[in-house]
Amino acid sequence: MNNFSLQGKVAIVTGCRTGLGQSIAISLAEAGADIVGVGHAPMNDTEKQVTALGKRFLYIEADLLSIEAVDDIVTKAVDHFGKIDILVNNAGIIRREDSLSFSEKDWDDVMNINLKTVFFLSQAIAKQFVAQETGGKIINIASMLSFQGGIRVPSYTASKSGVKGITMLLANEWAQHNINVNAIAPGYMATDNTSALRADEKRNSEILSRIPANRWGTPEDLGGAAVFLASKASDYVNGFTIAVDGGWLAR
Repeated sequence: MNNFSLQGKVAIVTGCRTGLGQSIAISLAEAGADIVGVGHAPMNDTEKQVTALGKRFLYIEADLLSIEAVDDIVTKAVDHFGKIDILVNNAGIIRREDSLSFSEKDWDDVMNINLKTVFFLSQAIAKQFVAQETGGKIINIASMLSFQGGIRVPSYTASKSGVKGITMLLANEWAQHNINVNAIAPGYMATDNTSALRADEKRNSEILSRIPANRWGTPEDLGGAAVFLASKASDYVNGFTIAVDGGWLAR
């Protein structure tokens, strides 16, 4: 079981104030990692839960709609903890509108944070891994819409399909540096992003009828996959997207 330990590791998790990101950060801390939380608003609750586990927490304020903060994130994390071992690209947004009416702003905002920042932050962290000569783990958060088309979310579908694609590309290029790049594709999770779907009685019923587990996922459902992909246990796993979906894709 020591292969799953993250004791002494430093993990950057973007967008971990609430929801999936918070649960991933706490799971990594439970496994032994210190946490760097990156986002646009303070993460007091996440910090409280991480420090209650006896681990350290650093909050870095950054607007991830732009890549301007990327170098600053790496510098602050290394200055504080001395190194980086794990990156979880969790931050993301979704915009819902018919494709015939979808705006350029809604396209650009989603693509910028969900895909562009994911690539350039991964690039910066990988450079740090190479400089450290330690290797490292990068975990991207994909989606069911990395595999499927969806409805009324054109930029989200495009961005999450892109996340799955660049996960494979980066794995191909960076494995030689002992860097593992993988992704987790959450199924339909009970988070703020899906509140509109869960409030729509018809859509909620349609979705539940397709999930063999017969329930929406919870943020806590992602913890095991995140710890696995962040740990030594996954050293020979590269370029793969793990679906944590209650069986949705198998249906």
